[in-house]
Amino acid sequence: MSATAFIKGMTYGWNSSRGAYRQPYALDSLRKLKETGSEWIALSFYTLQANTHSTEIPFDYGHTMTDRDIEHAIKQAKALGLKVCLKPVVNSKDGIWRAHIGFPEEDGAKPYWDAWFESYGNFLWHYAEIAEELGCEMFCIGCEMVKTEPKTAHWEALIARIRTVYSGPLVYNANHGSEEGVAWFDLVDLIGTSAYYPVAKAPGESEDAMFANWLPVRDKLRRMHERFGKPIVFMEIGCRSALGCATMPWDFTHAELPASEAEQANFYGSVLRAFWDEPWFSGFFWWDWSVKLYPTEQAAADTGFDIHGKQAERVLREWYAKAR
Repeated sequence: MSATAFIKGMTYGWNSSRGAYRQPYALDSLRKLKETGSEWIALSFYTLQANTHSTEIPFDYGHTMTDRDIEHAIKQAKALGLKVCLKPVVNSKDGIWRAHIGFPEEDGAKPYWDAWFESYGNFLWHYAEIAEELGCEMFCIGCEMVKTEPKTAHWEALIARIRTVYSGPLVYNANHGSEEGVAWFDLVDLIGTSAYYPVAKAPGESEDAMFANWLPVRDKLRRMHERFGKPIVFMEIGCRSALGCATMPWDFTHAELPASEAEQANFYGSVLRAFWDEPWFSGFFWWDWSVKLYPTEQAAADTGFDIHGKQAERVLREWYAKAR
């Protein structure tokens, strides 16, 4: 697979319980995902370290997806003709965002960083072996780990280690607004970002207004491409179908906001218009598609990221039906 092949993708699998990938509803969900015109999934799951200052990343037998779960999901996706980016993630059990995983930058911190990267490397090595053995077309080596990103030497060693076991393209998933702080993007095959840029200034803005606000983002990311010579992919991008969510596309907490399929559809349409024809841009993994979908007749009332049965699904189908 070429690292520059255009990706028509969707994130699948997030926040699911053990065993969920192997339920009949999961296969039904994957089939519906494929019907959107998606050609890829980012199979995204997480394990938990105790807190943001822990140096140990354990396997949580009460929560973490098992290898049987992951193997089943990969094989089901491939049977449907979908390519797979395997995306293991580390979260913090204390509920603090993973971007804060790290240690104070002061004398004596180095042993903690060394220990954490050793544990994280072991974690990634395990899933890189699975990705290689099962023929996953891409492997994601990290997601929004902002405090770790300045540790260039550690990342260089980690990437070299992963390349000894996984032969496909590697991507790192930076967070929107912090992409330019990653000095080692030349070592991966694709530059990834969570593109939750607030492209609306107020609730209910039009697709054209959002499109205009994507243009400076596009210019910034083009310069990043020119700096590193790597294609750029949106490893995460999306917006809930709730009024005002295009002003804060990352939001998943404001459950009180009223449903708005139009807000989500305008967000989708604006970013697809802005990036589709850029030769340096390699595509989308939308956030996200649930393993267990709500009934289609409940789509209008749903205010989550899912687009199943919503206006945004129709927008995406139209774009994903096009050649690129």
